Parts: sequence; structure tokens; C-alpha cells
Amino acid sequence: MFKDNDLGWKEITILVVVAYLFSFAVRLIWVFQFHDNPNFFWHDQLMINTNDGYFFASAVEYLLTGAHADNPRVGIAINSYPGMVYASYYLTKFTPMSLETTILYAPAIISSLVVIPIVLTGKLIKLPWVGFFAALLGSIVWSYYNRTMVGYYDSDMFSVLLQFTVLYLFLLTIYSKEDKNILWLAFFILIYPLFYPQGLSLIYAIFFLWVVYQLIFQRADKNSYLFIIIASVSLWAVPIWTKIAIIVLLFIFIEKIKQQLDIKKFFYLTLFSLLIFFLFGNVFTLIISKVMIYIERGVKEEGLHFYQVIQTVREAGSISWETVANRIIGGEILLLVAIFGYLLLVIKHKQFFIALPLIGVGVFAHWAGLRFTVYAVPVAAFSVIYLFYFLSKQISDKKARYALFVIASILSLYPNITHIIGYKVPTVLNKAEVEDLTKLDKIADSKDYTLAWWDYGYPIWFYSDTSSLIDGAKHHNDNFIISKLMFSTSPTQVANLSRLAVETYVDSNYSIVTNTIFNAKENPNRLLNALKKSDFKLPQKTRDVYLYLPYKMMRIFPTVGVFGNINLKTGKKLRNVFFSPTRIVKQHGAELILANGIRLNLAHGILSMGKQQVGVYRLDGVEYRPNGKSIVNSQLKNINGSYCVVFLKSYGAVVIMDRETYNSTYVQMFMLEKYDKNLFELVVSSPYSKIYKIKR
Repeated sequence: MFKDNDLGWKEITILVVVAYLFSFAVRLIWVFQFHDNPNFFWHDQLMINTNDGYFFASAVEYLLTGAHADNPRVGIAINSYPGMVYASYYLTKFTPMSLETTILYAPAIISSLVVIPIVLTGKLIKLPWVGFFAALLGSIVWSYYNRTMVGYYDSDMFSVLLQFTVLYLFLLTIYSKEDKNILWLAFFILIYPLFYPQGLSLIYAIFFLWVVYQLIFQRADKNSYLFIIIASVSLWAVPIWTKIAIIVLLFIFIEKIKQQLDIKKFFYLTLFSLLIFFLFGNVFTLIISKVMIYIERGVKEEGLHFYQVIQTVREAGSISWETVANRIIGGEILLLVAIFGYLLLVIKHKQFFIALPLIGVGVFAHWAGLRFTVYAVPVAAFSVIYLFYFLSKQISDKKARYALFVIASILSLYPNITHIIGYKVPTVLNKAEVEDLTKLDKIADSKDYTLAWWDYGYPIWFYSDTSSLIDGAKHHNDNFIISKLMFSTSPTQVANLSRLAVETYVDSNYSIVTNTIFNAKENPNRLLNALKKSDFKLPQKTRDVYLYLPYKMMRIFPTVGVFGNINLKTGKKLRNVFFSPTRIVKQHGAELILANGIRLNLAHGILSMGKQQVGVYRLDGVEYRPNGKSIVNSQLKNINGSYCVVFLKSYGAVVIMDRETYNSTYVQMFMLEKYDKNLFELVVSSPYSKIYKIKR
């Protein structure tokens, strides 16, 4: 098993196939867990489990059927991720798979291909069995599985696959100076941005170390300079066809004159190519911008003060070292093994020094957020198995040596498979929620807009064929508008702002609305107050506008409020919002004990919050009927009460909130189904969502 290069390509192919089938089969666990739940099915197929998947799915559907043609942002998916969108398009068009089947299984089909470069990396150092077991481990580690599981239809299915493929090819060009190897490397660098453009900063980092390695350890080989020149061109920030033409011409030209140039001339030619690379590569700007996205948090300081969304995104928040360890390799002990394994790997094979950026960005996840852990997974997996190999080699008995290596490698799979079995994430929407959006699809025109929090933007595109103001990629200053709509206590302001925002967005060629309607030199409150008046002059109506109020937003409602609960001139919070969904744990006579520790005395309308007792202003009971209508019973308890309580009987939920929040759009129009019929029309109603048409 440990003999140098003891496996040929036939055996390597078998190892790759076995590793691929293992990776794919493990991803089917989620399918088996939910295959008998009809609430997660639509069009006879399980639905996907990531919101962003509907961004790409809408683009693929546009290519297939022409749907979403009026959505100004669908084209962004095609232009930004053409590789992913067209790969899905061809899978759907030229295979028996429906679009729903493609977006469900494509993540498992594509991401499992990561076993190929991992196994080949093992073969590169003449340790194919290390590559094989590393492929088994690397393909199912927490972070990689979470972002490539069945149903996680996102560009992440390509991120690590292509990143590690490029790393393997960088290593290959160090180990083997055959001309064809640099062409393979250039090809994968060229196509990389078509599938995962945001990962280029890591490719740049690996490229720098690769250049340094060759200039130090392989400077006597002319092909080292040829390789650097070709690779640097492939990283230029110019159109891909321009790069292809330049690479072909350069390769042919240098091959013809290579024998006439000495090492010194090659060195100067390489320095010149690197200078051109820095001019055309947009390197430092890209890297700095990526870092700053995750460093800038809180409130925007210049001009008007809008709250920054990065502060509320879980993926961008700092995480514990335990979480870092779990997500990179499956546990803290395994992370220590990976670190020692990588150090040993670099000592024994110094070429692997160029993989340091992938390990580094995994460590950076402790401060920048869990999404960064995934990049370190394959290198960490390879390092773990390599250390097992090294330790087992110290045993003289052959059988014991093999047994230790195999058993240790298999045991490393255990915590990750355990995680996978317990990772029962639901679909983004359930069947009833999709039915609500498809009802809207039948009512609305494709040029219409549905206003909702950004989490729901992409599903709204896909199922209702309407556009949104904010979504999973466009959630900057305009979050303020949607937040204001949800928390406003003025129905007139909601109707006017909805119309103004959409018409301004369309008329301004889809610019950020807040940057258009608010003037930094004037007090924005003047406009916000004017919008509360029924005689506010609105732009001409060109399309219908809908307001989407889902039940699921209840759990994030306080977060939604943060973006609108801000003085745009000072950046300070306007008021303290209290909104606490909970449930009844026990009842002692007229006193309810709630899961959040609060006690409610129904007879006297008193809330006991620790040692503090506060009065309840209103006590409402809401029951949703199958026809979508709501039955509301409301009681005035204490005229001076500070809080309101709403019993959502159909959900078994109790929501405690302050009086102003009680009068907000979401509470009144979704929970209580109270609305001004002169301003709104309820067009879709169910226990899961309510959709209103703006009449203004």
C-alpha cells in the first residue's frame, strides 16, 4: 500500500469512482430523511434548502422558458456566474432531469468531483492511498457538506472543487515541467471566474507563493519562467478571449525562442510579465475589498447613516475555535492532527507550502465568519491522512501498519457522518408557502413588484414571477425602506412609500432607491413624514406593487427592524423595540408561564419580567381558519399598559411586544389581518403568508 507509485491509472480511476460514489451516497442521507414528507415537495420533487438557489434557478428557468424576462436582476446571475447557470441549463435541457431535479441534485453531482484532484494529489507524491482516504474525508467534512449537500444549490458546489483543482495543477507544474501542465493550469484559471468569481483572491495568494517557490527552488529551469508568464496572463482582469489569444501566441513564441534565451533573459522577461500582471490583474484592490467587506460592520459613517447588513449575517460573524475546528475537519482533535499533518507535509514536501493561503483563510474564519472554513477543508483532510500515514510507517509490522492507517482514516470519517445524519435542514419554503406564491403568480404580471425582506427575494422571483426591491445579493441601503414598511404605524406611509420606492427604482434604471429619494443635505424625516399624508404626490403608476408578509419573518422581525429603526442623520437608534415570540410552558390558574421566562397574569393583565411587573395594554387571540381568514378576539386590559400580547392559537405561539410595534404593519396586517381597505387589497391569505396589493 505504501510502495512508491504502486498504482497505475486504472487503479487510480477505480479509487476515484469509489470515492465519488461514497461522497454522493452520503449526500443522499438528507433525501432519505425527508422523502416521505409531502410538505417539502413541489412538482413531485423535494425542494431546495438554500434561498440563494432560487437566484440561479430563476436564471436557468429564463434560459429554458423565457420566464422572469422582466426581472432586471436575473441577467446578473447569467453574467456573473455563466459557468454555473449554463451547466445547470444543459443538465436540464439535455438530460431527463427537470429543473426541480437539477437544482436539487446538481450540488451533490458537482461537488463530489472534488475527490478527483484530492486523489490525484496523492498520486502526485506517490501516495495514492493517502489521496483516496483524504478524498473520502474531504468530500464530507462539516463545512463542505453543509454547503454542497443535496438541495444546497449555490455556487459553493464549484468553489472548493475548482479551488483545489487549481491548487493541484499549481503543484503539478512544480513537480512536472511538461508544457501541457501549464496549459491545463491556465485553462482552469481561465474558467474559474465563470463559476466562482469571488474566490479569485485566494487564487492570487496561491499564485504568489507558487511564483516565489519557483524563483527560489526552480530558477535554473527555463520552463519555470514560461509557466509564470503564462499563469500571470491567465489572471489578468481582461476578457477571457483576449487572455486565450495572448496565451496561445505567447506560448508559441516562447517555445520557439526558448533555446535562444538564457536564464537571465528569461528572468527579466518574467519580471516584466509580473509587472504587467500587477497592472492588469486588479490584485490588491480585489483582496482589500474582500477583506473590508467582512471588517466593516455596524452603521455607515459617511453621508446618511444606514445600518450595514454584514452585522446581521451569521456567516460574517466571528465564531469560536471549536466551531472552526468542527467545520474545517470535524473536531478539535482532528484540527490539531491537521495542523501537525500540514507542518509535516511541508517539511517532507516543501511544495505544499503554496497551500498555506487555504489553511490561513480557514483560521481567518474565527474572526470573519464560518463561510471561510470551507476553503481549508481539502488541505486539512489531506494533512490528517498524511499524518496517519507517517505515524503508521513507524510500525515495522506490515499488517499492523496497514491496519493503523486504515482504521485511523475511517475513524476520522465518524464525526463528520454523525454530523450529516443530524443535520436535518428544512427546505426554504414548504408546499403551502409555495402555493401562496403561485397564487400571486396567477394574479400578478411579470413586470410587477413584490416587496419583502431580502431573505424572501429569490423565492419570490422563482415562484411568483415578480421582481423584488431587495434580495440575497442586493441588500444594502434599501433595507431601510423595507424595514420602514414592516414597522410603520401609518398605513398611508406604507402605501405611498411602496409606490414611490418601486417607481423610483424602475425610473432610475434600477439604482439604489434610498440614494435617489433621500438627499444627504436635507432631513430625510421631512420626506418620511410627508409620506404619511394622503395627498402626497406620487409618480405615475406603471405596474402593480404587492406586500409579502410571511409567518417565517416573525423569528427575524427584530432584526428586520434594526435597519429602519435608525436616525439617518445621526445614525442613532430611534427607540427600543421589544418583540418576543414564545410559547406557553405551564398554566397555574390565570397565570401562564412562558418559555422565555416571562409570566403572564391573564386576569389582571400583568407581565412579570424577572423582578419587574408591567401592565398589558391589549390582549389578542388569533385563530386562522382553513379558508385563510383570521378570527381575532381583542381585549383592552390596562389603558396605561406598556406591552401588548398576541396569542397565535394556530401556531401555539405567544408574542409579547411594545405598543408601537403592536401597531406596525406586520403585526396589524399579518397577525391580526387589520388593514385599510382603501389602501390595500388582501389577494392571498393563508396561515403561512398574507399578500396585499397596494391600491395607490
